[in-house]
Amino acid sequence: MGYLYLSAAIVGELLGDNLLKASAGFTRPFYAISALLSYGICFYFFALSLKTINLNIAYSVWAGIGILLTTVIAFIFWKEPLNLGNLLGIFLIILGVVILSYFGSN
Repeated sequence: MGYLYLSAAIVGELLGDNLLKASAGFTRPFYAISALLSYGICFYFFALSLKTINLNIAYSVWAGIGILLTTVIAFIFWKEPLNLGNLLGIFLIILGVVILSYFGSN
């Protein structure tokens, strides 16, 4: 169940991030309030995932997948540019997540 909760937390974060972008600096109340609610749901499910997943593993997976998917969404929907530096940084973060996941439980 821990990884199911973690998946829900990641979805909540992705939704919250994009609603925050849509809020235009909290000038659009519907999007701003929706972003805050989404983050609340995100942290609730993240807390539930920590009952069965070690914090360092859960946080690295949450952050790594969140960064990767946020970048993809920002590129596709928000038309934000990507360059070699962005891609290299994301690759290194994912590599770190894999290393932590592999060695973190030992």
